[in-house]
Amino acid sequence: MISGWILLSCVSGLLASDMPKRPNILLIVSDDQGYHDAGFKGSDILTPNIDKLAGEGVVLENHYVMPQCSPTRASLMSGRHAIRNGFWKGNIPPAGEWGLRLNETTMAEMLKRNGYKTHAVGKWHCGFYSWQHTPVQRGFDTFLGGFLGAQKYFSHKRGAGFDLRENYYNEQGEFVEELRKDLNGVYNTNIFTDRAVQIISDHDQSDPLFMYLSYTAPHHPFEIMGSDLKEYTGHMSKSTSKRKTYAAMISVMDRGIGKVVDALEEQGMRDNTLIVFFSDNGAVMGYPGSNYPLRGGKHGLAEGAVRGLTFVNSPMLKTTGYTNKDLFHVTDWYKTFQALAGDKPKKANKEQLPLDGMNVWNSIAKNQRLGREDILINMRVPEKIHDDIPEPRIEKRAPRDDILEFKTSNFFVIRHKNWKLYSGRYLLQGWTSENNLDGFKGASKLESGVKLFDLDTDPREERDVSASNPGVVEEILAKKEGYEEEMTWIGKRPNTGKLKNNLWKPWVEL
Repeated sequence: MISGWILLSCVSGLLASDMPKRPNILLIVSDDQGYHDAGFKGSDILTPNIDKLAGEGVVLENHYVMPQCSPTRASLMSGRHAIRNGFWKGNIPPAGEWGLRLNETTMAEMLKRNGYKTHAVGKWHCGFYSWQHTPVQRGFDTFLGGFLGAQKYFSHKRGAGFDLRENYYNEQGEFVEELRKDLNGVYNTNIFTDRAVQIISDHDQSDPLFMYLSYTAPHHPFEIMGSDLKEYTGHMSKSTSKRKTYAAMISVMDRGIGKVVDALEEQGMRDNTLIVFFSDNGAVMGYPGSNYPLRGGKHGLAEGAVRGLTFVNSPMLKTTGYTNKDLFHVTDWYKTFQALAGDKPKKANKEQLPLDGMNVWNSIAKNQRLGREDILINMRVPEKIHDDIPEPRIEKRAPRDDILEFKTSNFFVIRHKNWKLYSGRYLLQGWTSENNLDGFKGASKLESGVKLFDLDTDPREERDVSASNPGVVEEILAKKEGYEEEMTWIGKRPNTGKLKNNLWKPWVEL
């Protein structure tokens, strides 16, 4: 249960007396990258820098994220599961009048109150209907990127609307919005890399650095420079053109990550920097990514949707070069960074809402067991959706959410130890092939009832063993009530945003 996470967080924190103090933190998130889509996973995609960092660091085999972009990012930024921060129903659409609630203390706010310089680069996707919901007003000192969930890589547009901006407060304390139309035609992965390198080069090392480098690659639309396509995919003769483009997008991101790490080395910051890399969810079924050998992909609930490609790298780690098979969750990074920063939330001016993650430092740094048994994948409860009353938050307007990609109703999906249980009515997808060379196996369809898989013996989720394990099913289903009690309810959320002068920007004054 969620409360169990909190108890485990407290216990874990007590064991971390030898944690490094206020290290630099480089948090890199890729977008819709498949579980199999890096060289160290056996892919034919060229990722030498990622492979080196993973090989010399710690690979997290069971790092769970949410099935979609916004819920993962909101859970990361808040340290709270999507069922508690209001993102359990899905993504924020471009015109959606809702976002990460303002009473949530973001990771950037928490680190900033502990002396960190905080910078966000790339994709936001945690809401922008008011300026108060945008990165620089959520704890980041600077932001260069897009507010929405996707954009074209050269024109930086979503539809007809432009969405590449730079935000910061100037020396007079005035909020600045600079539209970076001068970068029209420049590939955005390169823009984000160059900005990250600049931030590192300009950083005053008397303060610790937190950089959230949130690439849009390899999220669609699938676009790439012709020269990069030629350089990175000449060996992929059996792949489709779209797969080659997707692969080159990842390779260009990998090249950028190499430049960022080189910048840390050049500035003498590498030894005191923790690098965390993960994909926000699995590759989309039907697109060119591969989650092999796992089942499913983005928007679903199977392992291919919610096990992000993840590694950690730092000279501060005591044990490296191995794969850690503990159960991790995206909310853990908040609690871990909080411990590294030496934060004392009870002394903060803003009330800290209860966190759902664990301080995982001893697990990743020393390969010590976490002791976690449960990971809530997601749940949906129709009774928690109210059309006619405001949400329990401090914004002035009640949002609604009528973006529901798959017409599921009431489901509860959870991992307990080696078991994965599905109940209710839920989307269950098929499988992608290795390197996506042989297409897809099994159709995506809505299922009803209970299914149980033993991930130790059946990691591909092919054999339902619920009938032969009724006691296990009963034990796990008994957990649902506790999670439901922790769920935040949500209102209906209108899509009221409109382009103005072909620009995406906040439209509601709070």
